[in-house]
Amino acid sequence: MKKTITFGAERLTIEDVVAISNGANAELNNSAAFNDKIDRGVAFLERLLKEEGVIYGVTTGYGDSCTVAIPTDLVDELPLHLTRFHGCGLGEDLDPQQARAVLATRLCSLAQGVSGVSHDLLNQIVTLINKDIAPRIPQEGSVGASGDLTPLSYLAAALIGEREVLYKGEIRPTAEVFKELGIDPIKLKPKEGLALMNGTSVMTALACIAYKRAEYLAQLSTRITAMVSVGMHGNDFHFDEALFAVKPHPGQQQIASWLRSDLQSERPPRNSDRLQDRYSLRCAPHVIGVLQDSLPWLRQMIENELNSANDNPIIDGDNERVLHGGHFYGGHIAMAMDTLKTAVANLADLLDRQMAQLMDYKFNNGLPFNLTGAEGERKPINHGFKAVQIGISAWTAEALKHTMPASVFSRSTECHNQDKVSMGTIASRDCLRVLQLTEQVAAASLLAATQALELRKKHNELDDNHFSPALKAMTTAVLSDFEPVIEDRPLEGDLRKFITMIQQQHWSLY
Repeated sequence: MKKTITFGAERLTIEDVVAISNGANAELNNSAAFNDKIDRGVAFLERLLKEEGVIYGVTTGYGDSCTVAIPTDLVDELPLHLTRFHGCGLGEDLDPQQARAVLATRLCSLAQGVSGVSHDLLNQIVTLINKDIAPRIPQEGSVGASGDLTPLSYLAAALIGEREVLYKGEIRPTAEVFKELGIDPIKLKPKEGLALMNGTSVMTALACIAYKRAEYLAQLSTRITAMVSVGMHGNDFHFDEALFAVKPHPGQQQIASWLRSDLQSERPPRNSDRLQDRYSLRCAPHVIGVLQDSLPWLRQMIENELNSANDNPIIDGDNERVLHGGHFYGGHIAMAMDTLKTAVANLADLLDRQMAQLMDYKFNNGLPFNLTGAEGERKPINHGFKAVQIGISAWTAEALKHTMPASVFSRSTECHNQDKVSMGTIASRDCLRVLQLTEQVAAASLLAATQALELRKKHNELDDNHFSPALKAMTTAVLSDFEPVIEDRPLEGDLRKFITMIQQQHWSLY
């Protein structure tokens, strides 16, 4: 049975958004208090319109055009024009998981009850989620204030039966899918186009997905580090509890604790006279720990944005006020994603350095060069993980290149009305790219570390007594989907399989 997430009741979590992105259903709070709050906002707006009150984006143009009065007989057409002239997104489309997350984040914001939207609009978003219909949303075109106007116009268009949607693995005209499923397009009320589009929901949706992927990568990088340490005959005392007690960053201490658990076994025979391992092993808790320690405050920033009303103006139906402000500014998500992508890229760099040691016979304490599994007369023509290590360096370099903060690239736009913008959506997209590249590095590193351990076992340098239960289970799991490399073979298929498994969080780690 599918999980169902309730909107308009308690605060939602990152996990709730990710659950929706992965197929969970949605429902609205059915309490009288929630329904009355939605009704009061709509009724207040309707009363203001009848009294010919001036409401930004309802009886005026948008942005710098806020001084342009809209004739009363054209007010109802204005939201439709807003959705249409913003239909200029470019680049690759968000994938179905990401587009579903956008539906969830926008619904969460509108369900705060201060955007002046109707039950019909909220229910239409719920319908899209539960029918697994996602708007086709191009990635590019948002400066992150006034929020994600252009990408969110594709969500608004889907609700009214226009443009295209992703349905059952295909891009199809929305009107065609609606007709097939018996869904009636809604007609946007005067404030509803602005309410749908003026907000931070695309960047926040991507941030929720990025957070969960980064959280898992911190754990996986720790597990790979433990495997490399055993394969390199490294020193487990680098992770001693008393050592880490004197530098009390809790996330860093957590990583060291996980490493101690993974390395809790009979010590393998040493083939090294190094008292101190190189930094990529010795300082792994300090590198991964930066990400681990950042996760709590990143969660706070992302979830506060998720549970905010972030359009403009805010409609205070209870006190009958229209509040003009700038809650569409995505600075908090921009900062969170600029921070997260840097911490994640450092994981790629850490694993890259570990792999450089593991492949190089001058530094790997007796392992074959490039971890080749070939022996005898076949050995000279086999090159093992040589090209994979080159690939790891390439992916790491690209990840590091993407760490330039997006938030510092504000541009003045829209006739200098939007003269300071967040670039939060670009930061989120950058973070997802860094995550993809780092997951590629992690997949390659996991296979290489497993190959190293198998080579040690083959040469009777390690046996089962040298593996903790966690490392034994991990290597068994990897080997069920990966055949160690003896004779050279293309490894693209293996790498792609394990990248997918990482993104699906296939292994339960800690």
